[in-house]
Amino acid sequence: MVRERERETEREMVNTFAVYKPLLRALMKLAGVRPQMVEIDPGTILNFWVPDEIHSNPENSKHTKKQDRTKPAVVFLHGFAADGIITWQFQVLALARKYRVYVPDFLFFGGSTTDRSERSPEFQAECVAKGLGKLGVERCTLVGLSYGGMVGFKMAEMYPNLVQSMVVTCSVMALTKSISGAGLERIGFKSWSEYLLPDSIKGVELLFELATFKLPWIPDFIYKHYFEVMFDHRKEKEELLEALVIDDKDFNLAHHPQKVHLLWGENDIIFTIEVAENLKIQLGDRVTVLKSIEKAGHLVQMERPFVYNKCLKEILETLLEDHGRKIQ
Repeated sequence: MVRERERETEREMVNTFAVYKPLLRALMKLAGVRPQMVEIDPGTILNFWVPDEIHSNPENSKHTKKQDRTKPAVVFLHGFAADGIITWQFQVLALARKYRVYVPDFLFFGGSTTDRSERSPEFQAECVAKGLGKLGVERCTLVGLSYGGMVGFKMAEMYPNLVQSMVVTCSVMALTKSISGAGLERIGFKSWSEYLLPDSIKGVELLFELATFKLPWIPDFIYKHYFEVMFDHRKEKEELLEALVIDDKDFNLAHHPQKVHLLWGENDIIFTIEVAENLKIQLGDRVTVLKSIEKAGHLVQMERPFVYNKCLKEILETLLEDHGRKIQ
């Protein structure tokens, strides 16, 4: 009888995230950030979270360019487990007052869609860069987590005049088969879609358990609600993951000029601290610092947000000083 009552309660319960998203939207509005759909090309639309100052028709907004000169632009690129604002909510709240914060949703996340067949990180990079251009962003610092870091490296390579610098968290320049295979072996999965697109509530729990240092107790209905709302466009997302992994022989080390800061979860088992050290070697003198945060896994920005935000603010301050010296 008790279990039947629990099941009945679950059926009657409103989805937690369906309630939380409007609350988060209201909170972001108070912080001066709101969502805006941007048409990249006919048939391709990206959702961005943008500063309130952005005009409703950003391509015709002179006010946008004025604001770009008074506040540095920071663009947050999300990973694969959630959309942009869910991933970066704590960082947006911490930085929106001092910086012009932009949070795009990649294609097939958070309302962003396309009728084109491209699924590569290069195409994601192209869409984000075009969207930022339409929003009046001329120069920016990218902050990329996991999948977002890979897209960020493509943006830095393809659009050096747009990307001024990068902060990379728990990511790689490209997901080669050797890096992919080692990561999957560590977490015990055969493919990234099996891990990142779970088909059960238990799979959602395992997704977060492996992505954190110590997952706190979370009631099962939260995983159930997450499962119900966060895994749409499954076919397209599987295609994104297939397009992400490349042969080792096809990887060419890009020589983009931007400075890169590496900010890592010390206990990440997906892209370990050794992966970060190898990335630092690959980037050479472009890497200013590799900083790790203890007792934090792959989702370090959510697991230890206050420590992550403190480190990120220090990095951005350093970048501002560097850019200021170059301008002088």
